[in-house]
Formats: sequence, structure tokens, C-alpha cells
Amino acid sequence: MRALLIGAGMMGRAIAYDLSRRKELKEIILADRDPKRAKKITDWLRDRRVVPRRLDVSARRAVRETMEGCDVAISAVPYFFNLSLAEAAVESGVHFCDLGGNTRIVAAELALSEKAKKADVTLIPDCGLAPGLVNILAAAAIEGIKEIDSVHIRVGGLPQRPHPPLDYQIVFSPHGLLNEYLEKATVIKDGRIAEIPSLDGLEEISFPPPYENLEAFYTSGGSSTLPQTLLGCVRELDYKTIRYQGHLEKVKAMVELGFFDEEPRLIDGTKVVPRELAVQLLTEHLTFDEPDVVLLRVTARGRREGRIQEVRYQMIDNYDEKTGLSAMMRTTGFPIAQIAFMLATGRIAARGALPQESCVPTEEFLYDLRERGLTIERSVVEQ
Repeated sequence: MRALLIGAGMMGRAIAYDLSRRKELKEIILADRDPKRAKKITDWLRDRRVVPRRLDVSARRAVRETMEGCDVAISAVPYFFNLSLAEAAVESGVHFCDLGGNTRIVAAELALSEKAKKADVTLIPDCGLAPGLVNILAAAAIEGIKEIDSVHIRVGGLPQRPHPPLDYQIVFSPHGLLNEYLEKATVIKDGRIAEIPSLDGLEEISFPPPYENLEAFYTSGGSSTLPQTLLGCVRELDYKTIRYQGHLEKVKAMVELGFFDEEPRLIDGTKVVPRELAVQLLTEHLTFDEPDVVLLRVTARGRREGRIQEVRYQMIDNYDEKTGLSAMMRTTGFPIAQIAFMLATGRIAARGALPQESCVPTEEFLYDLRERGLTIERSVVEQ
């Protein structure tokens, strides 16, 4: 079997590491526009099956030629390339999954379902952590519950030692981060899908020490396709991002002052796009090579056999000193690598463009992640 991994950034590094641990793969092509970045990862892995290759993802023909002969292709590049990559995968007859990052693009990918069926391939967008792992945990949490009252998803990637002024560090694409803060959040409220402003819904949330007294608030995209998948099955569903207390107030001020606007401003005769400048400054000032932590909690509440039951999945994952992989890299890269592997080996048999919560075998998926060192705890409380 051959896998194609497109993108040699932070997440690409974690995905390549996980794929290299799978003996069934005969070749892993690591493609990036900058061949030096790809080679840096292949040198680190010291695995002859991992082959670096230069690839410009905007060159459609080159993408198709690189995909041909592969069993699965994985996108670890910014979200705005994913639709064209998914289309190329269908044309090449290759299974495909990506890290998502934009709900409109995910919807466009899912619209390729009939073409994917005809090509006998499967497209699964929006994999990773959130969306990604949380979708599958939500599906696992509601399994067997007939009357589902609520599903609440809370996730955050944080520095273990907060740095002012935002007490945050860049752990994935800053473009995706701003999308989460600026676009509307999709929820299920009173049994109906609703769109609500991100950065609202502030609540306090606590995890075991030293992560007590945190805050959580609505952001966009984290639940991905779950509201559509669970519509008619659940009365309440929402997703909130976890941060250190005080973060939300500062981000709201930046939004209100226009730091993330996409409309160009003319400054001393030069056009400046505030959002592009903000992305640059956030990357420069919030990129720390320091240990991080990922906090996750998925809670489903409903009735089973006449009794109220609450099912909770919780995960606390820390930077791995042995591999040098951050918690965000591990919790994002390992899940999509597992989905890609299940596609390549035929363990996901459904064809078309599909939400992961409707096609990924949850028990096998979670077992594999636990085997790879992600501690995902399940608890059940009955009343």
C-alpha cells in the first residue's frame, strides 16, 4: 500500500510519524512545495519508506500525477486547497481525507459524493481533533441512548505555561484559528439547527490540576457536520473552545477594533489587509517552542431504558518529550492518520463523500488511538 501525505508542516510531521509506525504501508510519499521541509521530516524519521517529493498543490496536473498509484491521499495543507485536492483524488481514483478548517469548503467536498461513488473512492473531510476526533467521540457517546437530550463538546489547545498578553500559542494554522473566532457557530437548539455568533456563550470549566478555572466559549467549525448528522436525534448540541481565563475579552477587543478585517486599508499610500497583518503578527509573537496541553471533554446526556444517563469522554494530552511532538500535533495527526490507514486497508468500506461520524468504526478507531498513547477515558453516570 502507498500513502500520499501532502504538507510537511507541524501536523504533517505528526501524521508522517504515525504512518511510519504502520508496517503495512510500503511507501509514504511526503510532498510539499518546499522539498527541504519534507526532507527534514524524512531525515528525522530515518525510514526508507518515507520519500520526500516537491509538489505545488496549486498545480492540478502535478497533483493528479502524484496521487496516481496511491491508495490514500491526506491533506495537511491550509483548508483553501482541500476542495481542489478532493476533486483531484476523485479523478485519480484515490481515497482522500483532510484536516478541514472551513465549513463552506467541507460542504463543497461533501457535494462530490456521487462522483466519488462512481470513482469507487471515499472522501472524508474535516478529520483531526476538532473537528475530527470529537465527532467520533460524540457518535460513540450517544450509542445506545434512545432519547438524547444534549451533546456538549469542549476542546482547547493551550500552552502549559501561559504567556501574556493572550495566554495562548499558535499550534495550528492561524488562518484556521481566525475562522473559528470570526465565523458563526452552528448548533442544535430546541431540536433545530441554529447559527449563533462565535465568541459568545462564555462559561467556566475545570479539569484536574493544574487546569482548573478555565473558560470556554462558542467558536465556529469544531463540530463540523455533527449538527446535520444528529438533527432529529438530539435536542441540544454545541461546541466551545477552552482557553485560559481572560483570553476571550482580549480577542473580542481585537475583533471590535478591526484587527481581523479583510477589507484593505490605505495607509501612507499602501494597501494593508488587517487580517493578513494580524496573521503575521500572531505567528511572530505567539509561536513558542514550549510544551503544550490539549484538553477535551465530550458529554452526552439522555435516557437509556427509562433512566437518565450521562456518558463522558475526557482526554488530557501533553507534549511528548521523547518524540518532540506537541499535544496538538499528536491529537490532530494521529486521528487523521488512523482514518487514512482505515481507508487504505478497506476497513472503511462505504463510498462517497461522507462525514466521519457516519462511516468510521468507532470501537476500532478509539482502540487504535489508545494503543498509540492517547489516553481517552470514558465514564458513565446514571440517575
